[in-house]
Amino acid sequence: MPVAQGMQMKLRHPVGVWLGLPLITLGIYHLVWYYKIHKELAHFDRRRVVPVAGPMLVLLFLSWTLVAPMISYFRTGKRIAEGQRAAGLPVTCSAGIGLLLMFVFGLGTLYYQLELNKVVNSYGDAPVGTPISLYV
Repeated sequence: MPVAQGMQMKLRHPVGVWLGLPLITLGIYHLVWYYKIHKELAHFDRRRVVPVAGPMLVLLFLSWTLVAPMISYFRTGKRIAEGQRAAGLPVTCSAGIGLLLMFVFGLGTLYYQLELNKVVNSYGDAPVGTPISLYV
């Protein structure tokens, strides 16, 4: 039974997010993608506090520390899992796996987008920004 409403997120091609657009933009698209998914997660479930610009700024200004981006990527996986839960889906996103995959050719981006797409697909063909029902 639905308990709240949120906004539909955008369906993105995982390979385009992981490899195509970052190559074309010399890596800048990764920061854009990271900002956009956090913004969409914040609008998707307003019951949870999701930082929007902070995670992207961590990658931009604190990537030299290595620890700060690792924490940010891990927390992103947790937020995606919360989104799956709110959509009434079984939680399949693992923050640990996502973090580890970031060290293997940046595959964490591909993994996280695949997991986000499960949430988007669970609402059918609802256009981006359409009000949708949330659970839990």
